[in-house]
Amino acid sequence: MQRLLISAAHKSSGKTTLTIGLCAALHARGLRVQSYKKGPDYIDPMWLSRASNHDCHNLDFQTMTNDEMLATISLYSKDADISIIEGNKGLFDGVAIDGSNSNAAIAELTKTPVILVIDTLGMTRGIAPLLLGYQAFNKEISIAGVILNKVGGPRHEQKLRDVINQYTDIPIIGAVPRLDELNITERHLGLIPSNEATNTNEVISKIAQIIEKHVDLDLLIKISALAKALPQTNFKLSTDVKPITLKVGIARDAAFGFYYPGDLNAFRAEGVELVEFDTLKDKTLPAVDALFIGGGFPESWMNELEANVTLRQQIKDSIKSGLPVYAECGGLMYLSKSISWNGKQSQMVGAIDSDIVMNKRPQGRGYVSLKPTKNALWPNKMPDNANIEISAHEFHYSGFKNPAELDSNENMKFAYEMKRGSGITGNHDGLIYKNLLANYAHLRDTSRYHWVSSFVEFIRQVKS
Repeated sequence: MQRLLISAAHKSSGKTTLTIGLCAALHARGLRVQSYKKGPDYIDPMWLSRASNHDCHNLDFQTMTNDEMLATISLYSKDADISIIEGNKGLFDGVAIDGSNSNAAIAELTKTPVILVIDTLGMTRGIAPLLLGYQAFNKEISIAGVILNKVGGPRHEQKLRDVINQYTDIPIIGAVPRLDELNITERHLGLIPSNEATNTNEVISKIAQIIEKHVDLDLLIKISALAKALPQTNFKLSTDVKPITLKVGIARDAAFGFYYPGDLNAFRAEGVELVEFDTLKDKTLPAVDALFIGGGFPESWMNELEANVTLRQQIKDSIKSGLPVYAECGGLMYLSKSISWNGKQSQMVGAIDSDIVMNKRPQGRGYVSLKPTKNALWPNKMPDNANIEISAHEFHYSGFKNPAELDSNENMKFAYEMKRGSGITGNHDGLIYKNLLANYAHLRDTSRYHWVSSFVEFIRQVKS
């Protein structure tokens, strides 16, 4: 099982762009490439999925057990020629001070060689102590190669190569120059999602060509073959699929696209057909038993969302009539009365009787812990333990116009108490109205909390 972990010394080193290019270039060679992304992320995996032509799966210490991560790689890489794990932030960065949830920890857990991407802007001889320090910091991982990024020119590249060859034993896999073609447009949450970019395939193709020219892919493949056998685990990911008995409408378009492939597979395993609809173009909802509206950037499409009056009204009427609906972050924003951003206000669905405002700074960012309240709509699939909390994550610049009023409103019900994180009010998340559950937190269906089966069981209860 050939595999590599692509990491960096620090964030914004160009690691994601290079990983996209590596996946695409290897795929262009006819290899079956399986990609993974460390941590909770939607946008990078969307690009990696497009580049490799296979779903990218997340590996996350916060929401998964170690055995579950090993089982995930084992399942999805079994037919792959090469697997590439992209880290987040720097190699040794993570929430825990002991590094137990860092990128290095993923490399150590999975016995995967590390390729380090170094932003060389303004750097020459200083690259040697940096690499030597990274090698010495954790002897349990193998820094098997380095890719020099944002190289200033031939002279700069040669100096870097001479220094690395003289002071270290780390192979140089490639040297990528500073090029405008390697800049994917960014937004406040990172890269523009690939579902919004109109020239996604063209962008990926250009990056792949640059990588093919400046990175020694043959050497990279040889290094990937040095990966030790993946540690064995008794954990098994179910691949069973029940006969279709329910239909759930899922918003998938330029405005909404933040969904984990594993979560969508979990719906199918529960006998659910996912019926896609477009909030920007479709005038009517498909005939479904429930709706799932995930995250995205509705603020970037608020004029188009407002213009689709017929669909907005139909969604509002369906929620008032008791249709089970689950919405996360962008979906929550869409179901509010309005979104205000950059001095403009656009009307949204209006099922949630409050307004959303975009802020200049993040209102919630990072991992969250949710404690279910007695109001929770869905059947409790958590162990019968009062201290049990759900691990999830949030990342949003938006917030309700008057969150304090929501918290003090006796008629307002919330599914979760915030033990960590911001949520909707700072104290609560998971707003409940009729059979709607809407929260800022992004849930993930894993062994620690199978939210999909809870939602599906609730749909069946409502339907019956």
